[in-house]
Amino acid sequence: MRINVGILLMTAGAILAFAVHHGSGPVNLTVVGVVIMLGAAAGLWLSYRVLRQQERDDITLIKPGIEEQYDTAPHEYAIQEQIDVTPVAYQDGHSPTQN
Repeated sequence: MRINVGILLMTAGAILAFAVHHGSGPVNLTVVGVVIMLGAAAGLWLSYRVLRQQERDDITLIKPGIEEQYDTAPHEYAIQEQIDVTPVAYQDGHSPTQN
């Protein structure tokens, strides 16, 4: 629903609910007007949410240069040398509690 259709339905519903005072017949025009206004309000809200979601999908959240900087994919090349990650205190077979 576009905004102009929603406003048109809100206006028509308000006219039926508040301006028409014709009480004969099985249909209560006040209730019909309120139902049309509620339907138009729901349609406007739903179209607004869908439009905002589409705008949010188009936004780039992370710049490509920054994304490449923090890329966690494994590298294509293998490490050529072994890296010793043993703490200095434990290297050479000594433990920190020994003096």
